[in-house]
Amino acid sequence: MAAKEHLQEQIRHLPHRPGIYKFFDDETIIYVGKAIDIRKRVSSYFSKQDHNKKTQQLVKNIRRIEFTIVDSESDAFLLENNLIKENQPKYNILLKDGKTYPYLCITNERFPRLLPTRNKINDGSRYYGPYANLTAMNVVLELIRALYPLRTCTYNLSPENVAAGKFKVCLEYHIGNCKGPCEGHQDEETYAQYIQQIRSILSGNLTVPKAYFRERMTAAAQEQQYELAHALKQKLDRLDDFQAKSTVVNAALSNIDVFSIASNEKSAFINYLKVMNGSIILTQSIEVQKKLDETDAEILAPMIMQMRTEFESQSREILVNTDVPGLPLAGVTVTVPQIGDKRKLLELSIKNVLYLRKEKESMNDRSKDVNEVRIMEGIKRDLRLTELPKHIECFDNSNFQGDNPVAAMVCFRNAKPSKKDYRHYHIKTVVGPNDFDSMYEVVTRRYRRLVDEGASLPQLVIVDGGKGQLSMAVKALKDLNLWGQMAVIGIAKRLEEIYVPNDPLPLYIDKKSESLRLFQRMRDEVHRFGITFHRSRRDAATLKTELTDVKGLGPVTADKLLTKFKSVKKIKELTELQLIEEVGKAKARILLDYFSQQETPAASSGS
Repeated sequence: MAAKEHLQEQIRHLPHRPGIYKFFDDETIIYVGKAIDIRKRVSSYFSKQDHNKKTQQLVKNIRRIEFTIVDSESDAFLLENNLIKENQPKYNILLKDGKTYPYLCITNERFPRLLPTRNKINDGSRYYGPYANLTAMNVVLELIRALYPLRTCTYNLSPENVAAGKFKVCLEYHIGNCKGPCEGHQDEETYAQYIQQIRSILSGNLTVPKAYFRERMTAAAQEQQYELAHALKQKLDRLDDFQAKSTVVNAALSNIDVFSIASNEKSAFINYLKVMNGSIILTQSIEVQKKLDETDAEILAPMIMQMRTEFESQSREILVNTDVPGLPLAGVTVTVPQIGDKRKLLELSIKNVLYLRKEKESMNDRSKDVNEVRIMEGIKRDLRLTELPKHIECFDNSNFQGDNPVAAMVCFRNAKPSKKDYRHYHIKTVVGPNDFDSMYEVVTRRYRRLVDEGASLPQLVIVDGGKGQLSMAVKALKDLNLWGQMAVIGIAKRLEEIYVPNDPLPLYIDKKSESLRLFQRMRDEVHRFGITFHRSRRDAATLKTELTDVKGLGPVTADKLLTKFKSVKKIKELTELQLIEEVGKAKARILLDYFSQQETPAASSGS
C-alpha cells in the first residue's frame, strides 16, 4: 500500500475524542498537536489545500501517526506541552510561536513576589503549574492578588535598603494593593503568613484559605460591613469553582508508571503512561506479536522491564490492569487499582490500549480487503475481463496409469479459498485415461448442477491444461447454453502460458504478477485436493479387492470394515471378540482363518 493510502487508512481509524496526536517521519516524532476531536483535526492536514509552506512540508514528511486519548481539552493542552518539551519535535519549533505553558512563581527573595512566567530558573524560587488553561491561572492570580496585598515592584528590599529609605511607596500602595514593605509599613512575619496561604492555594489545598476567608466574611457581616462580606463571599465562590486543572491527573499522584494490556489471538497491545508530579509526561503504545499462546501476564512482565529500562523510569509504584506476579523490582509496588483516582488513571491507559487494538484489527481487516480487491483488479486487467472475478473455479483431472480416474474443482471467492465449495468427481462416462473427455464431463456436471439449483455462476473458470482441455471446457459450456456468461482460460503445465478461447497464441503474464501467483496457488490447491482424493480411492479399491478375495466375505461386509477401520492392517489388529461384534461369529472366524493363512508362509520362510 502506498504511503499516502496507508496514512489515509490510519486517519479513518482515529477516534472522535479529545487528545494529542504525534506525527512521525521514518523514525522520529516531527510534530505533536492537540485536538478536541483527534480524527477531524488530523484529517484537516490532509484535506485542506490552503496550508502555508511550512505545514505543507510537514505533511509531506509524515509517515506514521500515533495518538493518546485524554478526558478533556485542558488535559490535551498539558499533555501536548509535556511531549513537546520531552521530544522537541522539529515541526513544533517551525509551526508554533515558541511559547510554553505558564507557571506561577513565588520568587526567592525577601517579601516574595507572585508572578506568571514561562521560564523556569533554578534560583530557589517555587514554581506551580504548568497551567494548561491560561484563564484558570489568571483567575487564581487575580484572586490571590485581590486577597493578599503583595508587592509587584522589583526593588531589593533588604533590611539595609529599607532602613536607609532608598525607596518610596508607589500607586499600588495608595490604592490598597500593597502595604508598603518598601518603606517598612508591613512587617516580614505577616507577609510570610500571606505567602504560606498562597502556597496552600497553589498546591490545591484550599482548606486554610477558605477558613481564613470564611472567618473574615463572618466578622465583616457581624460588623455590618456588608460590601466587604459580599466581596469575600465572591472570593469563596471562586475558590469553590477553582480546580487544580494544571495537571492531567490528581496532583497527589506523583512518579507512577501505568501499564495496560489487551490482546487477541495473534498480538498483544500495551500502553504505557508515565506520571510525574501529577502530569503525564510520556505515552507509548506498542504491538507485540505472539510467538506461542502466552497469557497477558507472561507478555506484560518482560515488557514492563524493557520499557522502564528504555525510558529510565525510577518510579516506585506501577499500576497494571492484570496481575503480574514475580516482577524482579525490589522496593516497587505493583497493584491493580479498583477505585479512586488511580483507577481513573488506569482506565485512561486501558482506553488507549483498546483503541490501539481496535485500530490495528480494523486496519488489518481493511488491508486484507484492499489486497484482495487489488489482486482481482489485476486479474481483470491481465485477462481483459468485463467484470471483477470475485468467484473463480479451477478444474483438474487425476488418474494413475488409467485407473481410478477422478477430477477435482477448487473454488476461490474474493481471492481466498472457499473450501466448503470444493468438489470431487468420479469420472463416470469416460473409459481409460482421456483428460479431454474427462474435462468435458466434470465441467458439464458442475455447471448443470449450479443452473438446476439456481446458484450463482463464477466470473472465471480455469482448467489445468492447454488447448485441448480448454476447448472441451468451452464445448461443455456451449452445450449448456452458458457460453459467454463466464470467462474460461487454460493454464499450461509450466504456468507461463495462459490460453484463451479462439486465440491460437498463448497469453504471457509477468511472472511477478499477483494474478499469476494466484493462478499458481489455485493450480497447486486443485492438484493437492485431486491427488488426495485419487489416492484414497485407489487405496480403498486395492484394499477392497484384497478383502473381497476372501471366500465367504461379501463386498458389503468389506465396505463396512474398510469404512470404519480404514485399512486391512487395523482390521488384522482386532481381537476375535471385536470382529464378532462387527461382522458376527461366522464371518469373524472366516477372517481370522484368512489372516492366519497369510502369516503362515511368512513364518515358514523365516525359519
